[in-house]
Amino acid sequence: MKGLRWRYTRLPIQEDGLSGESEEKEEEEAGPASIIVPSPEDPVETQLAEASQVLGTSEIRQLSLHLPPRVTGHSWSLAFCTARDGFSLRTLYRQMEGHSGPVLLVLRDQDGQMFGAFSSSTIRLSKGFYGTGETFLFSFSPQLKVFKWTGSNSFFVKGDLDSLMMGSGSGHFGLWLDGDLYHGGSHPCATFNNEVLARQEQFCIQELEAWALS
Repeated sequence: MKGLRWRYTRLPIQEDGLSGESEEKEEEEAGPASIIVPSPEDPVETQLAEASQVLGTSEIRQLSLHLPPRVTGHSWSLAFCTARDGFSLRTLYRQMEGHSGPVLLVLRDQDGQMFGAFSSSTIRLSKGFYGTGETFLFSFSPQLKVFKWTGSNSFFVKGDLDSLMMGSGSGHFGLWLDGDLYHGGSHPCATFNNEVLARQEQFCIQELEAWALS
């Protein structure tokens, strides 16, 4: 009949291994197709090329839920880590060469606090700020807090020889790291309307990792 749609309801499997089906006719208007996406309770499992010294399985799973769909399910490749490559921003830039996609920057400070940033494109030297609204800051304190783009400005990422800055406004940076990748700072900024990511506005880095997600 015109205007009718068949709905199939699958019944539980019986002991004899057969499944019953009942057909139910119901008059209803056709609506838009639904897209099934992984629920927060059942995310796509993230694959790491090697183990992280900063993030545990729980933190990786939580962060994965906030990544853009275009990188969901992609393997994480450890492009840089201080334990292997030393404490040098210039070395970080060199290790990023050849990568053009998004980067997840994660670090642990002297207080054991874990925080960092997701950059929509690779970390690199730049004359000005670059990036897109996919960029965000995050902190585990101890629950995950994610600070997304507010739309108030486009000061996402800026890489100098002696510092790396993410988010800005009123002379403050959401996250900045010095050239030695030893000292850093975090302040509330207009780009992300973030809280101070560490327990203190100034911190010392114990471990830093940069994961390429492309």
